[in-house]
Amino acid sequence: MDMLKKYRNIIGVAMLVAATAGVLAASYIRERVQPEFMEYAAFMLAVEEGRVEAATIGDGAMIAFTIAENEHNTNNPRREDLKEFLLLNGVSVRENSAAAANFIQIGFTIALVAGVLLFVQKKNSAVRAGGGLSPVTVSSGDGSAKSGFSDVAGNLEAKESVKDIVDYLREPERFARFGARMPRGILFHGKPGTGKTLMARAMAGEAGVPFYAVSGSDFVQMYVGVGAARVRDLFKKAREAGRGVIFIDEIDALGKKRSDGVNGNDEREQTLNALLTEMQGFSEGTGIVVVAATNRPDTLDEALMRPGRFDRRVEIGLPDVNARKEILKLHAKGKPLSAEIDIDKLARDTVFFSGAMLEGLLNDAALNAARNAGRSGAAGRSGVTEEKILPEDITAAYYTALAGNEKKDRSAIREQERQITAWHESGHAVAAKLTNPENRVAKVTIIPSTSGAGGFCVNIPPERMYYTKQELRQQIMVALAGRCAEEICFGADNVTTGASNDIEKATTTALQYVTKFGMGTGIADRSLLKDDRRAALECGELVNHLYKQTLELLKNNKPKLQALAEELLAKETVDGDRVEEICNNYSNSGLT
Repeated sequence: MDMLKKYRNIIGVAMLVAATAGVLAASYIRERVQPEFMEYAAFMLAVEEGRVEAATIGDGAMIAFTIAENEHNTNNPRREDLKEFLLLNGVSVRENSAAAANFIQIGFTIALVAGVLLFVQKKNSAVRAGGGLSPVTVSSGDGSAKSGFSDVAGNLEAKESVKDIVDYLREPERFARFGARMPRGILFHGKPGTGKTLMARAMAGEAGVPFYAVSGSDFVQMYVGVGAARVRDLFKKAREAGRGVIFIDEIDALGKKRSDGVNGNDEREQTLNALLTEMQGFSEGTGIVVVAATNRPDTLDEALMRPGRFDRRVEIGLPDVNARKEILKLHAKGKPLSAEIDIDKLARDTVFFSGAMLEGLLNDAALNAARNAGRSGAAGRSGVTEEKILPEDITAAYYTALAGNEKKDRSAIREQERQITAWHESGHAVAAKLTNPENRVAKVTIIPSTSGAGGFCVNIPPERMYYTKQELRQQIMVALAGRCAEEICFGADNVTTGASNDIEKATTTALQYVTKFGMGTGIADRSLLKDDRRAALECGELVNHLYKQTLELLKNNKPKLQALAEELLAKETVDGDRVEEICNNYSNSGLT
């Protein structure tokens, strides 16, 4: 019975379709059976001779009649005395109205269309009322697979910022006794992959409350009102549970700054208004906290950020070296790492890696180990009989994350192109060592990668909170050093397009140097002053000046440049220790 109620609309539409199809099929079959045609004069003669047994007359264009059980038809003159004439000659007459048949067909067609429209309208109404497929996925905080702060390595400051929220979720009554009001909303913001979703899930796990996870894009729908209905449905579910964490990922898809109403998105604005209303409607001590995450907090509507809504902002930043070490240890659990792998060194090398990138690095290393173990058989690699993730697996995954996979077929690369790449990458490495000895060159290679790079130099800067004016200038010089090395070896007219990405990086840094950081001739932020012309002129002068300075520096240290380029041509890859050794074999000159 329940199944019948569930599918009654579908069954009704199916019956309408079947009935209409039957009527149309009968009409089609009737029209397809064509009786033998007879001229009207011959028909009248046959009637007078008594050979016509029966006839069907009506408003149609033809008269159907039977002679010796054979079907015939003829033109219908629509004479008023035709029926009387047939009856007087002993013909059995039957009247048939074509209009009635057409009316039946039209009626069934109208009923079919109306049924389909009614079915679609009911479906849309159900979706508008929140009765469709719910976008909300609920995972209980007291399940066996719950996560907590122990599953979130690093982010110590963020954990401290939300510990009082966890206590509030556990015992909202205790805070209510002291008249304390917890934030109704918490906004996690930071770069992608830093662990915003993981932190929200850990909050629910620590508090032992349900976790309602949705995405901001789930609320933006084609039909106006659907998103608002889903917002209300989400908060209704949370209130029924009593306590919980509502997590809205990518809230910028829902909560962007509203327009002046001329070209606005009505659906998105209605949904945002519904969210603001629901958050405002929380009563004190409910034990429900809304957590949102975004990579672009500057795009959010001001109404979301005011006190009483998302009034606590927590930055989930990139991990520092200690946090990266803890993240690597956490994701290394369950992976057979070789004792030769130095987690501390890997943490130092992975500057600017997010938590997601570190997890991906170890996973790629495990995949490399599994593939290589399968190819090498039971004996293992390098005489290792025990199946382990080796340092070379970690190294391959690390450089793949930085520059992509190595190209296996390099037979099409010309020798001249190898020389250009060798001098180009040597320029980056030597400039990095000369301009800032604290920088660590981990690897230089001329092996092209699948990302399009002809080679690369891994220059690892020390971690710091700030960059000085001189350090920014040094970054620009290192970026320009590849083009300078090409000019030194091959001449100014033979430089290549390989430095296009380097020039883009140098120009971007120089523009920030002049505008955002106020390190040019003026202190004020010129990007806010809209002084584009003067800023572009000063940026160009800075890049040109540093290019000449870098060119002079590398010319004065050409022996180092040439020695490293020759070693790259011979070995294709040179590690950091060898780069250090080559640079130390020659005295520094031309430093400014």
